[in-house]
Amino acid sequence: MTTPILLTGGTGTLGRLLLPHLRAAGRPIRILTRQRPNGAPGDVEYVAGDLATGAGVAASVEGAATIVHCAGSAKGDEVKAANLLREAARAGAKHVVYISVVGADRVPVTSAMDRMAFGYFAAKRAAEVLVAESGIPWTTLRASQFHELTLATIRRLAKLPVVPVPAGACFQPVDGAEVAARFAELALGEPAGLVPDVAGPRAYGFDELVRSYLRAAGKRRPILPMPMGGGAYRAIRAGANLAPDRAVGRRTWEDFLAENI
Repeated sequence: MTTPILLTGGTGTLGRLLLPHLRAAGRPIRILTRQRPNGAPGDVEYVAGDLATGAGVAASVEGAATIVHCAGSAKGDEVKAANLLREAARAGAKHVVYISVVGADRVPVTSAMDRMAFGYFAAKRAAEVLVAESGIPWTTLRASQFHELTLATIRRLAKLPVVPVPAGACFQPVDGAEVAARFAELALGEPAGLVPDVAGPRAYGFDELVRSYLRAAGKRRPILPMPMGGGAYRAIRAGANLAPDRAVGRRTWEDFLAENI
């Protein structure tokens, strides 16, 4: 097949890790981006556009049989998905591949507190529904929080004199490269609907993740467990964001820190 694969979010955490797999498969790659990155591969086509507004999306999907949707943010995923899927359906796309988050269907987001701290679960779930109801054959993979994004969050918190952590919350971080390898298989395969989750090898209390980072970085900071309100927080305390039966990741948080601090 010589039709291009359209990749959204190609310059983000997952997109950057996914791109080499797609290129190695010998398929033409097209990336929808607001700005072409410096040092971009010469064999990749870049199309200017913005999923949030819909600008350039129609041109980006033209002729692309497979659309791999990695673009995401803390909020607004459902808007971006709607803009993409509308144009993809018009263009006759044959396969949409979407990355979501473990617990998207189990973490309720109803209050202002929920939306502030965990709104991305609701946005991901809304986008999942749009993908499934788009009329385009689809595949959705839910992954737990990436090591890379967990580290970025903890680094920001560790700049404070006291590090606040959500009391009792656990996470099961997974290596982004491992998710990218699985996601590439799905993108190059046939539509499969909702496939089994991908999660890291073990769950950690968020305070454990922070303490491990502080030790690895040689920093001293007091940690302040903070109880939070809202149904989303209660669900996460109960493990709604975990997938213990899908602990298929191999690289632990400690392994990741040893190579990245």
